[in-house]
Amino acid sequence: MGAALARAAQWTAAGSGTGTLEITPLNESLLNQIIKFAEDFGTRHPEEAAFVFREPLEWKTQLSCSVFGEGYEINGATVQSEAKGKDGQPLLLLTASTLRVRSFDQLSSLLQIAVEKKLKEAQACLEANRDPIVKILGPEYGTVEGEDMSMLHLLDKVKKSDDPETEMKMKINLLLHQLDLQLLNSSLKHISQNVRLNPAAINNEVNLLKNFSGKGEDTVLESLEYTSDYTFSNGCRAPPWRQVHGEICYLVIKPHDTDPLYITCSTAGVFLNGGQLKGKDDIDYERKSDVYKDIVTFLRERSPRFVENMAKQECNFFKEPTYEKNYQRMGAVDAQVSGQSQNLCDFTEKIVCEEVKSSAAGRRSIDKKKLEPSMKWKSIGLSASHSDKAAKKDTEEGRSTTVSLKIKKKASRISSESVKIQPASKCKTSGRFEDVSESSSETEEDEEQPVRRQEGNTDLPSEYWGIQKLAKYLKGGNPTATVIALCSMRDFNLAQETCQLAIRDIGCLEVLINLLDTEEIKCQIGSLKILKEISQNTLIRHAIADLGGLEIMVKILDSPDKDLKCLAAETIANVARFKQARRTVRQHGGIKRLVGLLECISVSSTGLTSYQAKDTEIARCGALALWSCSKSTKNKAAIRKAGGIPLLARWLKCSHANILTPVVGTLQECASEPSYRLAIRTEGMIENLVKNLSSEHEELQMHCANAIFKCAEDKETRDLVRQHGGLQPLSVLLGNSENKQLLAAVTGAIWKCAISGENVSRFREYKAIEALVGLLTDQPEEVLVNIVGALGECCQEPINRTTIRKCGGIPTLVKLLTGTDQALLVNVTKAVGACAREPENMMIIDRLDGVRLLWSLLKNPNPDVQASAAWAICPCIENAKDAGEMVRSFVGGLELIVNLLKSKNKEVLASVCAAITNIAKDEENLAVITDHGVVPLLSKLANTNNDKLRRHLAEAISNCCMWGSNRVTFGETKAVAPLVRYLKSNDPSVHRATAQALYQLSEDPDNCITMHENGVVKLLLAMVGSTDETLQEAAAGCIANIRRLALATEKAKYG
Repeated sequence: MGAALARAAQWTAAGSGTGTLEITPLNESLLNQIIKFAEDFGTRHPEEAAFVFREPLEWKTQLSCSVFGEGYEINGATVQSEAKGKDGQPLLLLTASTLRVRSFDQLSSLLQIAVEKKLKEAQACLEANRDPIVKILGPEYGTVEGEDMSMLHLLDKVKKSDDPETEMKMKINLLLHQLDLQLLNSSLKHISQNVRLNPAAINNEVNLLKNFSGKGEDTVLESLEYTSDYTFSNGCRAPPWRQVHGEICYLVIKPHDTDPLYITCSTAGVFLNGGQLKGKDDIDYERKSDVYKDIVTFLRERSPRFVENMAKQECNFFKEPTYEKNYQRMGAVDAQVSGQSQNLCDFTEKIVCEEVKSSAAGRRSIDKKKLEPSMKWKSIGLSASHSDKAAKKDTEEGRSTTVSLKIKKKASRISSESVKIQPASKCKTSGRFEDVSESSSETEEDEEQPVRRQEGNTDLPSEYWGIQKLAKYLKGGNPTATVIALCSMRDFNLAQETCQLAIRDIGCLEVLINLLDTEEIKCQIGSLKILKEISQNTLIRHAIADLGGLEIMVKILDSPDKDLKCLAAETIANVARFKQARRTVRQHGGIKRLVGLLECISVSSTGLTSYQAKDTEIARCGALALWSCSKSTKNKAAIRKAGGIPLLARWLKCSHANILTPVVGTLQECASEPSYRLAIRTEGMIENLVKNLSSEHEELQMHCANAIFKCAEDKETRDLVRQHGGLQPLSVLLGNSENKQLLAAVTGAIWKCAISGENVSRFREYKAIEALVGLLTDQPEEVLVNIVGALGECCQEPINRTTIRKCGGIPTLVKLLTGTDQALLVNVTKAVGACAREPENMMIIDRLDGVRLLWSLLKNPNPDVQASAAWAICPCIENAKDAGEMVRSFVGGLELIVNLLKSKNKEVLASVCAAITNIAKDEENLAVITDHGVVPLLSKLANTNNDKLRRHLAEAISNCCMWGSNRVTFGETKAVAPLVRYLKSNDPSVHRATAQALYQLSEDPDNCITMHENGVVKLLLAMVGSTDETLQEAAAGCIANIRRLALATEKAKYG
């Protein structure tokens, strides 16, 4: 741990003084690993946890005395542990704000007590104890530079003596050494991917953005300003006490479509801060968002208008030649590379200009040739007149080169203007501006690969020049020369990005697309083979779509040549990974043609003849293209209308993984639509999906599990998965925890299948519950959402709730309540609430402060999270030991839950009413919520047709009648008459709750009159004969109260 803190952690200090840990993702990752190690130390190594440190770890804490409970003695401002060392001194001592800890056992307990403050406590501890091993074991174990011989000396000492303390120190030292290696490995991975910012980089980016900001519809931002005009000698604008944390400056950014954004620029990246403090000339420095690598990346996530307007700007934004140099790898000193992009543009300009020759002229001497600026310079506003000439010459060149191949397309397609060739500097810039114009309403994302920069001011690789030479023959040769040029071009490594972008920059891409519209089959095949390879690049995909390549490929799908059809479909599969391309394929009839490729004479599951093999290959390529296209909702409908579902069902029966993968991939994409889920079930595809869960190919298994995940929303499908034996392979696949995509799909399928109780019983037999609990740690959020969702469904059975407790799952579930992912919070609150039905589980949840965390989630802005948290609170109150006191201990908690009755969401209202029903069982709490105005708020909800809300509202009203004059108030606020109408509902549970509420309200004479006027007696008389005893008693009691009032009235009237 000492080595990791000294070498990997990022420390800083303003001037002289003690260094502090910077607030960076790397440090946060290291701290979380150290916290996990310390928290688990007590359970994993109980003997070593009891070891008393040589000296206490001492630091200034933010914890107050009130957080310490059982196991600690509190005396005023002093807290000490009941556990003591051999010298009689407490193992934990808190005096004023100074904390001293002397064992791992106490350290573990302290971190569990700290809850959300544990990160701050760990940071403060490590800042105050830079080499904690010295204090834990002694100075002889301290971290040293160079060769560390302490382990050998210690081993020698253990051999010579039988001292148990020395042996214990040896074990602890080994454990800490192992942690050190883990931290160093983790930091190495992080550092290898990390990009550090400095003041110059930020200043350049700010100035660049300012050039494109201001009033007007096309500007990227309205304004962008520093919060401080003063610059320190190191280039920072942040005050020195914030520079200690690696912060450089603060900006106020006003986008066109959002409120002003207050951001912090630090060495670790850019993030949102708390903004201007009200009434103070200062800002809230606390981080409120993720950390982004630069300002532009941050803005892309926050402002769709910024993304849209950035796409409208030509390559001006990429003109800055020194933009790249301001980003430096950690630990490396930057070389001066100013002007490198400009030089690269010069190179590219020269290449293009040398190619612009008149076909009619016979003068081909390079020495006498006059260089003309390329069209790339036009977009940045230089040499306009020359650019026009160059464009004209380039167009003429295009016409002359296409005559020999009988090209039917207009030559204007290959002019530089239509190609939109970008400057070389743009080609080497990060792909973070990719797809900025694709603001799809759908949830799919383009599969982009990063665009790497050309490092330094080095020469372009030889492949670039080789392709440039081939371009001459490709553009100006006869069909034979063109085929030879295409074959030669394929000899290059077209998977290499340099070659891909060379083809685009030199103008070959438009020629390759024009070759598709010729009558020469060989030229078409050669062109498609190259386009298939290079279309893996995101920039190339967009260029192909812009040049009209997709329309031609769709036409080629009608070709009688099978090889040509295969290549066209595969290329479409690569290009159709963004919205515009998918739309183009659909609008030009591509979906129907691609579905047609799936048609075949027979689907064989064994050996294939050469004819069948070719048919299978055509179908595979068609399925690949449909898979890419199926990410669009309209395309899913088009595939169904074209008859794609029966054909996909037929191919699902074959045993060849190479075609099964795209077929199942298409099905799982389409399964998000109800019509497809019905078709998958009725066409008998579930059996084949289950069968392929046992395939040897992990990708195929993943897509099958994903398809089941989406289809298992329907009960009939869940039953079919069980009947075809799909639950066991799903349980087995939980063992493959390395493949996270597969794990996400499998856990999702288990979650949805577990909605059916019969499936839960099978999962219990297959030990899936224990496996799911074991996977709760160190998983990405998409996997955790599914795991917790599955556990929440499994917890409906009491035996499974016990299993989760025995496997140690409850503490992990409670920890997840502190997360931020909305879907995860919805599922984890449901799981914790289900576990709380068992009193033993509830004791653990209460001890871990789980109820307070659930209550705090009522403040979450997401209604789904609010509702789920409120439902979870109900069993917690029912099964807690002293529920009334526990609820009162939450400061402002009762007011918060009462105010949620103002929500517009029916599920939130129903869940809050259910919670209030339980809260009102305690008289003191009922008095408090009455003071907060619960009665009029409940009365306002009475006019509802939602049976779920009716039931819980009636129960809440019934319990709230037990205090003071609440019965009278309910009558005055017009709650009685609507309740009578609830008795006409078809839901028996609504009848029971309403009868109980009316019985309580009938204790007030005015309410009895209102009930009688609204015809309650006739409705209640029918319910007196119910088999539900509770309903019987409540109905009879209410009628009795009404009758007593009537008798008393008659007696008073007639004597």
